[in-house]
Amino acid sequence: MNINELHLSEQLQEGLEAMRFEKATPIQEQAIPIILNGDDLIACAQTGTGKTAAYLIPVLDKVVRSGTKKQTTTLILVPTRELAVQVDQAVEALSYFVDAGSVAVFGGGDGVEFERQRRGMTEGAEVVVATPGRLISMLKAAPKGKYFSKLQHLILDEADRMLDMGFYQDIMTIIHFLPKNRQNLLFSATMPPNIRKLAKEIMVNPKEISLSIAKPAEKIAQFAYGVFPEQKNNLLDHILKEKDYQSIIIFCSTKSATSTLGRNMKRKGYSVESFSSDIEQDERERIMLDFKNRKLNMLVGTDILARGIDVDGIELVVNFDLPSDADDYVHRVGRTARAERDGTAITFLEEKDQRKFANIYEVTEKKITILPLPESLGKGPDVDLTGKRGHKSNNKRRRSGNQRNKSKRPFKKPKR
Repeated sequence: MNINELHLSEQLQEGLEAMRFEKATPIQEQAIPIILNGDDLIACAQTGTGKTAAYLIPVLDKVVRSGTKKQTTTLILVPTRELAVQVDQAVEALSYFVDAGSVAVFGGGDGVEFERQRRGMTEGAEVVVATPGRLISMLKAAPKGKYFSKLQHLILDEADRMLDMGFYQDIMTIIHFLPKNRQNLLFSATMPPNIRKLAKEIMVNPKEISLSIAKPAEKIAQFAYGVFPEQKNNLLDHILKEKDYQSIIIFCSTKSATSTLGRNMKRKGYSVESFSSDIEQDERERIMLDFKNRKLNMLVGTDILARGIDVDGIELVVNFDLPSDADDYVHRVGRTARAERDGTAITFLEEKDQRKFANIYEVTEKKITILPLPESLGKGPDVDLTGKRGHKSNNKRRRSGNQRNKSKRPFKKPKR
């Protein structure tokens, strides 16, 4: 569907055309008419499918048509400060020809940043994008009804992630400060039971959209190598030298592993920075801006990078460490091949991770191609796609331990 078939307001349409926003993605094609009609909505779709624009376009269209100014009509709750900044920037881009303002509200800044956020809310930005903790602090410090008395739309973005992070009670606290008569929109990449529970409590007869839940986008070329830990660094060097990738994200399982790999890559001359929650907010924002502007072509990070960043043209994602589950895998590799572009995802698979990988392999509908290691690196462990090998080896280790324990039992002199 072409975006002009949605019959949006003239100002918004002009802005979309200036951005060369011509064709709606499937989630946008289905969600936008529902939102424009005023219905509550639960929308599930994989990362990189255009969910942010799917709710921002109709909300901004309503702002234009209502003619209201300097009143907060939309609250968007997100799990992380990075996503708050991303969504705020998306509002700014989409509303270039629309008289609508936004403010991002999140923790971690200094007093100056807090005051800027408070002033933005007080002055009545049409759209507020907020993390739950900081928003609750502002709401409790102000008279009830000061900020959201005219609110029309509540949007929960990355709702599954917010619940995973323990924000359920915070969300319910915030809802007590909002008008009861409002439109509720819930966007998520997965649909666990707690999402259903939340929807039942806050929504009224919601419409539902479900598109390819928990599966990577079709245009991601997915590969995996069986590796021993000591082969990982050399394999990464081989991959990066094999093709001139301009935009790369490498995922590690821990903050310390991220820092170590980042330092090693920097010593080798790569244009790289480490990215984790240990880094100060100002530094994280600088790194992300440099990455977006191609002053930096590689990030090494934890799963904080798996959600809440929207950078066009990421060509390669490397799982240096296997993610903990299939959902995390989908979010990681979803950083590439966004907006229907091509992308590559490569996973390093240690022998101890065989069982976890077997589950990921099934969720991806067996679309991960197993590649042999380059000859120069020697032979790696065989990849068992059933996950049985890891199970057997664990049993074997347990039996060996029992045998060792038996051998250490004291000798008993036989009775005569």
